[in-house]
Amino acid sequence: MPHIAVDAMSGDFGASTIIRAIASLVKTYPDVVFHLVGALDVLQDGVARARLRGSPQIVLHHASQVVAMDEAPSQALRGKRDSSMHLAIALLRDGQVDAVVSAGNTGALMAMGKVFLRTISGIDRPAIAAFLPTMTGRVLVLDLGANVDCHPEHLLQFAVMGSVLMEQVHGLARPRIGLLNIGSEEIKGNEQVKEAARLLRTSPLHFIGNVEGSDLYRGTADVVVCDGFVGNVALKTSEGLAAMIRHELRAGYTHSWYGRIAYLINRPILQRLRHRLDSRRYNGATLLGLNGIVVKSHGNADRFAFARAVEVAIEEATHRLTLRIAEAIRENLAQTVRDSA
Repeated sequence: MPHIAVDAMSGDFGASTIIRAIASLVKTYPDVVFHLVGALDVLQDGVARARLRGSPQIVLHHASQVVAMDEAPSQALRGKRDSSMHLAIALLRDGQVDAVVSAGNTGALMAMGKVFLRTISGIDRPAIAAFLPTMTGRVLVLDLGANVDCHPEHLLQFAVMGSVLMEQVHGLARPRIGLLNIGSEEIKGNEQVKEAARLLRTSPLHFIGNVEGSDLYRGTADVVVCDGFVGNVALKTSEGLAAMIRHELRAGYTHSWYGRIAYLINRPILQRLRHRLDSRRYNGATLLGLNGIVVKSHGNADRFAFARAVEVAIEEATHRLTLRIAEAIRENLAQTVRDSA
């Protein structure tokens, strides 16, 4: 029976949206217990409105403080010990829950995770991992912003964690690992990326080589690794391009009567495209590498999107992702020692 802690005071739309998201999951996951953390009066009111009062699947935890979205991580660590984010992570640290979900301040969430949960033995830095849609399905990309500068060993660790997630949680045997680079040739890239490629080639992972930015959406790889600077730029560029495409389509179909007629004819195709590219369906980025499952939701997530982030946490907790990563890291380190002997 997975227990999921939810930072109910996080996000742009408040506790009511988050509680309604949980309400939509209660029947789907009857064996999951949801721990809502926040101001008790707000939680009680929201639970009553969502008709969840008295449900054995709902546990309320009072928190008197909230971490602001623009608050410095250091300030949140020192001055917000009774915040909903801190108490949710404390529940995970103390073994009362199996995962945490928050739509709050990313920097504060990562800082609290590293300080209170620590990293898995053999992992130097946690990475933010999330899925992007591709022509053939989806691709897991990491790091998406946690580590601006990375050593080659960090990229190898990211690859191991991404491979484990795809294998253990999503049932994909031998996922293809790609290294994001400016070209597919081995001679391309800076020294950091070249050395990372060498480490990946000698690892037991299914490394397929360098992949370019245009390969992200072709389904060339199942997992793509990069440093957080490159990953975040790629992510934000993709989101901007998607927004521009939506804008142009809307303008093209509404500027004249001919466009409106064309929209009616093409509506089924456009609806299919909208569903396929709906970013809400891919909400929920995992902070891989921590001693516990922490999932970050977009701050502007609506009820559907936040529910998806909670489902990510449920899936990973059910498959005991943290334990599987720890096992894989130990095995990979042992393999490296054997190869170097």
